[in-house]
Amino acid sequence: MQEFTISMSKVNSFLIPNVSSLPSDIQKNEKANALKQGEKSEFKGLVDELSKESGSQNIRQPQVSEKNIGQDVQVSSHAMKRLQERNIELDGNEFMKLKEAVSKLRAKGGHDSLVITNKAAYVVDVDKNTVVTAVDKNNMNENVFTKIDSTIFMM
Repeated sequence: MQEFTISMSKVNSFLIPNVSSLPSDIQKNEKANALKQGEKSEFKGLVDELSKESGSQNIRQPQVSEKNIGQDVQVSSHAMKRLQERNIELDGNEFMKLKEAVSKLRAKGGHDSLVITNKAAYVVDVDKNTVVTAVDKNNMNENVFTKIDSTIFMM
């Protein structure tokens, strides 16, 4: 009987191909999206055009109106107290999230709702456009939210 010996590296290269040499999906996409010589980027053209229009000013941000966000949201005295106690800053961005959330909740039939953002959780009376209470992010897991008919995540 003849002895048959093959080194392990030859077996591995035969059975397991070297896939590291195959281009990844990212590399394929980059190559497909690469600009040809002399070709201008559509995006760059738009940015250049906008910056010419605005001169030295920043590029204008889209305007948000009450029509597409909803009515103003009120903050109850109890909620104001909780915001202060728990050091929750209700800045413009957070306020806009609350307004948008109330608008969406109203459209879906929510009444007493929980709005969760990156900063905090807010219990909101949708019918009255009022934040009832607030819990900071660090203490959310210690609280039980009762009498809530809906929840929305606004991250």
